[in-house]
Amino acid sequence: MDREIPFFEMDRLCAGYDNVCVVKDISLTLKKGDILTLIGPNGAGKSTVIKTLTRLIPALSGRVCMEGKDLLGVKPSELSKLLAVVYTARPGSDMMSCFEMVSTGRHPYTGFFGSMSDKDKEKINEAMELMGVASLADRPFTNISDGQRQRVMLARALCQEPDLLVMDEPVSFLDIKHKLEFLSLLEMLCKSKGITVIMSLHELELVKAFSDRILCIKNGVCDRVGSRDEIFDGEYIADLFDIDREKTASKNILSAVL
Repeated sequence: MDREIPFFEMDRLCAGYDNVCVVKDISLTLKKGDILTLIGPNGAGKSTVIKTLTRLIPALSGRVCMEGKDLLGVKPSELSKLLAVVYTARPGSDMMSCFEMVSTGRHPYTGFFGSMSDKDKEKINEAMELMGVASLADRPFTNISDGQRQRVMLARALCQEPDLLVMDEPVSFLDIKHKLEFLSLLEMLCKSKGITVIMSLHELELVKAFSDRILCIKNGVCDRVGSRDEIFDGEYIADLFDIDREKTASKNILSAVL
């Protein structure tokens, strides 16, 4: 009997630069609507894996498939309809309005310089309403708060109508209120739209609160993959980050996540 094709699969993926492997043998499957979070020590290779999934750098070996389709081999125009990247937005020099920024997410359907149809405009307005940024449509993108910018960038990605969202530290510069708001929106999208998310995060308490699956990277390998209960169990997190439990016990540093 043929094996059931998973919604998303990484099979012995090796990610690195210039034929030097940084992280090897990543194998996992995800269901539609899952949130997968990458964790590990600084420099472990989380961003390298993210860049490989988004094809900013080529995979050294292995496969990445969505419903059996090879994401590492499809044409860029087809990939952009399957996968969207939520960039960590910082103020820039251009003065696009928020509506114009979100509209760039329609490029798989219009081309970067294509004219927008009524359907394109409808998708833009729907995404902005869903992300709670419709009132910012005419505001310059550079003149809104960090939290609002990340909502706009999420609306931009949503306009691509993707099945998969990929993000590298999407809340790294937000305060805790906006981190929670952004990740709650993300969780809502997964549940309501069936969008699968792959992201990296540093804050372990947020990883535990918002992840369905967790990929742990250490010493150049996929050290463990599991549910939040499996990963945040016993001594594992302390071992993953080489935390001296005796030195941290008096301050209860790990109590928030263990």
